[in-house]
Amino acid sequence: MHKQGQVISWCLFDFANSAYSAVIAAVIFPVYYVSSVVGNETGQGDVWWGRAISLSMALVALTSPFMGGVADYSGRRKRLLFFYTSACVISVSLFSLLEKGMALEGFLLVLIANIGMEGGLVFYNSFLPEIAGREFQGRVSAWGFGVGYAGSILSLLFALPLVRAGRFAETWIMVSLFFAAFSLPAFIVLPKDRKTGLSVTGSAARGWTYFLSVLKEILADRKLRRFMLAYLIYEDGVNTVIVFSGIFASTTLGFRSGELIGLYIMVQVTALAGAFIMAKPMDVSGPKRIAVISLLLWSGVAVCAYFVRDKTHFFALAAVAGIGLGTVQASSRAFFTQFVPRGRENEYFGIYSLVGKSSAVLGPLVFGYISSTAGSQRPAILAVSLFFVTGLLLLSAVEGGGPNIGDNRTD
Repeated sequence: MHKQGQVISWCLFDFANSAYSAVIAAVIFPVYYVSSVVGNETGQGDVWWGRAISLSMALVALTSPFMGGVADYSGRRKRLLFFYTSACVISVSLFSLLEKGMALEGFLLVLIANIGMEGGLVFYNSFLPEIAGREFQGRVSAWGFGVGYAGSILSLLFALPLVRAGRFAETWIMVSLFFAAFSLPAFIVLPKDRKTGLSVTGSAARGWTYFLSVLKEILADRKLRRFMLAYLIYEDGVNTVIVFSGIFASTTLGFRSGELIGLYIMVQVTALAGAFIMAKPMDVSGPKRIAVISLLLWSGVAVCAYFVRDKTHFFALAAVAGIGLGTVQASSRAFFTQFVPRGRENEYFGIYSLVGKSSAVLGPLVFGYISSTAGSQRPAILAVSLFFVTGLLLLSAVEGGGPNIGDNRTD
């Protein structure tokens, strides 16, 4: 069974934060920061953007397991999600003050905004096992991503006239308001915080100790350890493509702002379709099979991107990538959920976040370094394909990930 109101509000939070994912992390702001704030004539914009994303993800990776323990022992999960979300919303609104040459100021704001966005997801993800029964978790996970893609599309449609008019400051403010407004139902409807009687400091100390024990427990589980290694590697490729795809299209293929928005909207439409089409098969056939199919798609896309010279061909390639985008993320989350003992969601999703965010540290640095030293982004995108191929091979060897339907286990 699942709780309808809580599921809807949980999905709406994905709808809300997708404005940040689309406009700030993927399409418009990266190009604006790299080209208009820093300058990318020698690849320095790529380097600064790669550093901002990598450092913010590294900080999230280091703190997520710790904060997951704090959430469990202090019972302040929803409050912490609100704090992280607020940090992101406020930082994005301050992007409106950035001007040419303010590379460091932009770097610091991106750092805070990305920590707020990505750091809050450990608390958001941990609600999934509580609001949805095991037999529905694959579908609810996919619904969340699917609704998120709808949020990306809508926010980009809102941004399009602003960008065409050169009103970038208003674009960032629009994103912050979009995120704030559509995240409100989650803070109202999702399960309330629990009173445990422990202070944040006491919870932190106990959470850190428990995190170390959970980490040892996970590392001792051969199946889970193999899954985590595979996820670490292929998710690095996914994250790198997301944060550099707009910059690649703009710098290498000459896409203008309006074309970039159209491209990303098309990707979100195909990603939404892929997420919903594969939602039930994820429970019926198992999340592992869906993840493998998605990684095959991504491997081919990354290799083909190296050779693409024409905008039309890149549009077609991006459509294929979109189909695999929603399914690889939703299936990974559903696969991992099969390993999570009931009542210990925050700690386990803390580790999941640690691995996922750690995977966003190496890829952006590799892309930025290869781009600046080779004088071209093509070798950088080709290097990303190695993350998908390696992750695919490792995931194929992981036991588990079978159908959720018909699984009546209670552990």
